[in-house]
Amino acid sequence: QVQLVESGGGLVQTGGSLRLSCAASGSIFGINPMGWYRQAPGKQRELVATITDAGYTNSADSVKGRFTISRDNAKVYLQMNSLKPEDTAVYYCYAHILVFASGYDYWGQGTQVTVSS
Repeated sequence: QVQLVESGGGLVQTGGSLRLSCAASGSIFGINPMGWYRQAPGKQRELVATITDAGYTNSADSVKGRFTISRDNAKVYLQMNSLKPEDTAVYYCYAHILVFASGYDYWGQGTQVTVSS
């Protein structure tokens, strides 16, 4: 049983910072990539940032220069600085995980990030 457990969401004022963490556990042969998506009310889920096991990153234009993704084996982090009200959303940890010979997409339960103006 593979699980992704997130932590670190909350309420912050405009310009503030938050750090999200996500840890994968279970029968994992490999994880590639791992990252974060977000979903605001009334909107579709969108990519925030992902990182491969080799350290290559991909991020949305809207967060470049403000958010930094990092990874330590089966843990992924998202440092969010200079937060804006439009960053308010539920943030989901994502991982493409190899379980034996097959790869599967896994999602965390989501953590709320609210940025007040």
